[in-house]
Amino acid sequence: MAQVPQTFFDALAVRTWCGLALGALGRAREEIDAINVYPVADGDTGTNLYLTVESATGAVEAVFAGYELGEEVPTLADAVGAMAHGALIGARGNSGTILAQLLRGMAHVLTEGEATHMDGEGLRLALRYAADSARRAVAHPVEGTVLSVASAAADAADAAGSDCGTVARAAYEGACKALAATPGQLAALERAGVVDAGGQGLVVVLGALVEAFTGETPTAFDALAHASGTGPVVHARVDAVSDARAETRAGASAGPAFEVIYLLEAEDSAVDRLQARLDALGDSLVVVGGDGLWNVHVHVDDAGAAVEAGVEAGRPYRIRITHFGAGDVHSGGDRPPRERVQRAVVAVVPGEGLAGLYGEAGATTVLARPGEPPASGELVDAVRRAHAREVVLLPNDADLRHTAAAAAEQARAEGIRVALIPTRSAVQGIAALAVHQPDRRFDEDVVQMTSAAGATRYAEVVIAERQSWTMAGICQAGDVLGLIDGDVAVIGSDVTATAETVLDRMLQAGGELVTLVLGDEAPDGVADRLEVRVREAYLAVDTVVHQGGRQGAPLLIGVE
Repeated sequence: MAQVPQTFFDALAVRTWCGLALGALGRAREEIDAINVYPVADGDTGTNLYLTVESATGAVEAVFAGYELGEEVPTLADAVGAMAHGALIGARGNSGTILAQLLRGMAHVLTEGEATHMDGEGLRLALRYAADSARRAVAHPVEGTVLSVASAAADAADAAGSDCGTVARAAYEGACKALAATPGQLAALERAGVVDAGGQGLVVVLGALVEAFTGETPTAFDALAHASGTGPVVHARVDAVSDARAETRAGASAGPAFEVIYLLEAEDSAVDRLQARLDALGDSLVVVGGDGLWNVHVHVDDAGAAVEAGVEAGRPYRIRITHFGAGDVHSGGDRPPRERVQRAVVAVVPGEGLAGLYGEAGATTVLARPGEPPASGELVDAVRRAHAREVVLLPNDADLRHTAAAAAEQARAEGIRVALIPTRSAVQGIAALAVHQPDRRFDEDVVQMTSAAGATRYAEVVIAERQSWTMAGICQAGDVLGLIDGDVAVIGSDVTATAETVLDRMLQAGGELVTLVLGDEAPDGVADRLEVRVREAYLAVDTVVHQGGRQGAPLLIGVE
C-alpha cells in the first residue's frame, strides 16, 4: 500500500519511518547478514538491526494505541521518545546498539521545546547530533564502519535545502557514497570484497526516511553499488566472506570469545567507571542510553567479569551472552551443552514476582517490564534457552500476539515444535500452567492448557495516565480504571473500591477460583478485603494471592 508522504517531521512521520524501515530491513536482512565480516564475522548484523528497529516500532505503535479513536495523535516528543526508548531496550549486537544511539541522538534534538513538528533544519541538526553522539558512545571508533556512514550522512545533510524530503535524500546519498568507500578503509572488508554490513543497514534505514518524506523509494545505493563493484551480496565474494567466518571460528586468537549485552539501571557516574573497566576487559565496547537506563555491549573472553562489572555499577538485566565460536545464546553465564528435554513452557510475565512463580512451575520466562514489551527475537531466544523439542508459548498479552506468532514461526523453522496459546493476561497463563502435564501427548496438553486459559476471565486495575474516552465514560488522569477482558468497565477513585466492583461483576457470571496478583503499587490490605468479600458473598469460591512486583498495574484479577 502506498505511503502518504510526510511534509514535516511529526509523530506521524516517526510512525511512518519506523514502519518503512522495519519492512525494508526485513527484506534486506539476509543480504546484510551475508556480508557481515566486521568486527566479528558472525553473520547476524542484518538480523540485529531488524530486531532493534522492531523494538523501536513496537514502542511507537504502543504510544499511538494509547490514544483513543478521534483523539489527537501523540506529540512529536511522545513518538520520537518512544522510538528511541524502544530501540535502546531492544538493541542487538554492535550495529544495533549503535543504531539505538543514533536514534536516541535524533530524539535529543527533536524533543527540544514543545514543537509539534520539525522542518528540514531540525532534521539536519538531529542527524548531526546523532552521528556525533554515536561516536562518543563507542570506546574506540573505527573508520569504514556505520560510524563513517552516519557522519557522511550528516555532512551531506548540512548542505541540503530546507524541507525534510530534500534533507533526507541528501543524507541518504551521502551515506551511499560513504558506504561504497568502506572497503578502502577496512582491510577485512577489502579482503572479503564487501561493504560494511552495519553501514549498509543504516543506508536502508535512511532510504526509509526518504520514502517517508517523499513517497518514493530511493535507488541511489543500487546505482552506486553497480558503479563501484561493491554493495550487496550480488557483488560480494561469498567465498571470501565464508573464509573470514571460518577464521573467526578457528580459534580464540581471532578475538574475544563472547559477546555480552545487557540493560543496566545505573547512575551516570557509575557508568563512567563501568566503561573504563569493560574497556580493559575486551573490545567493541558500546554503552548507550542515559537518564538511568543504559544498553551495554562488549566483546570479552571473561563473560562473567563483564556481568559482574555491571552488577557493581547498578542493576543489569536482560543479560544476553553469545559464544562466537559455538553460536550458543543464553542468559546468565556459560553452560555446558545438555540434552534437550521433550517439552517446555515459555511465558512472558509482567513482573519479577510472577517470573519467580512461573519459574518455580518450570517455565522459562521473559520479563516484560512496564513500557518495555519484548521483541520477537527475545522470545525466540527464550525458546532456544528452554532447550526443548516441543515448546508451549504463552504471550500473556493481547498486544503481543503478532510478536509471539513471528517468534513461533522462526522457532519452527529451526526445527522446534511450537504451539502458541493466545493468552491475553498473566492470570490466564497461570491457569494454563496449572494444568500443564509434560508427560501427556503434545496436542492433548496444548488443548487442555488452551481450555484452562480460555475459561479464565481476566481483569486489571490501573491508574489512568491521561484524559480519555472509554466504554465506561470519560476518565481523567489519575482515575482508577477497572478493565475486564481488556475493556474499561469501571472508573473510580480508589483502588480497593474499584477492585471490589470489578470482582463482583466478574463473579456474577459464576466462578470457582479467584486469583489476585498484587503489584508494588497495590494499597495495603486490598488482598485481605477482597478475600473477605469473596468468602462472605460467594460460597465455594476459593482465592489465591500472588505477589507480582513491578508489573505496571496495582492489581491483576483472574476468575476461573
